[in-house]
Amino acid sequence: MDQENTLELNEEQQQQFNEIKTNLATVKQRIVDTCLRIGRDPASVRLLPVTKTVPAERLRIAFAAGCLEMGENKIQEAREKSEVMKDLAIKWSVIGHLQTNKAKYLARFANEFQALDSLKVAEELDKRLQNEGRAIDVYVQVNSSGEASKFGLAPEDVRAFVTELPNFSSLRIKGLMTLAIFSSDHDRVRECFIKMREIQAMLRQEAPAGLSFDELSMGMSGDYELAIEEGATVVRVGQAIFGKRPLPDSHYWPGLG
Repeated sequence: MDQENTLELNEEQQQQFNEIKTNLATVKQRIVDTCLRIGRDPASVRLLPVTKTVPAERLRIAFAAGCLEMGENKIQEAREKSEVMKDLAIKWSVIGHLQTNKAKYLARFANEFQALDSLKVAEELDKRLQNEGRAIDVYVQVNSSGEASKFGLAPEDVRAFVTELPNFSSLRIKGLMTLAIFSSDHDRVRECFIKMREIQAMLRQEAPAGLSFDELSMGMSGDYELAIEEGATVVRVGQAIFGKRPLPDSHYWPGLG
């Protein structure tokens, strides 16, 4: 059944639907255009809509408009939305920092976790997933900008970290994630993405058997085209689809202004 026909929309909701659908199409076309310009297959880039701060009733409209995956920064918000929208076949990705004591919640609903940077979290999440009889896709978060306020492993620590990951069988390691420096200087932003590509290349040669590092999650609304140019396979786009958030980005990501 066409997702557009599963909701009866009033005039205001229809306007929201049209705006989200148009914005989604625009972002997808920019992804295609960027890929074709640099000789990449557009199908090699996955768009992950970032839905933090967007209320559940608006996300129902977004789902009808074609947002079938949703990325959330805060575990509590993600958990609450997944509960009230469990009737929809949404794939949930948690893309923000996870405290060890919150791993039990993520293990119950998330399809993907993109911010692993702690062996304690890996151990606890693996245990909780095994209790649930589940396994999920996981990305290792790297602090490519070197900013002290950001989460993620230092680039020089990534090699040793990943050698421990085969111990956690319910974590399907798929690749790397980063937040580039928040800057209008494209060269500085690009440096972060290049660093990630270099780490990926190293891990493809040296990582333990059974771990995959084919995926690179990098790039947001302001820089996803740059990220694609440097090899991103997942771009995390929120405001370009849903509009500006009520609070500044620094509220959701440490170190961003």
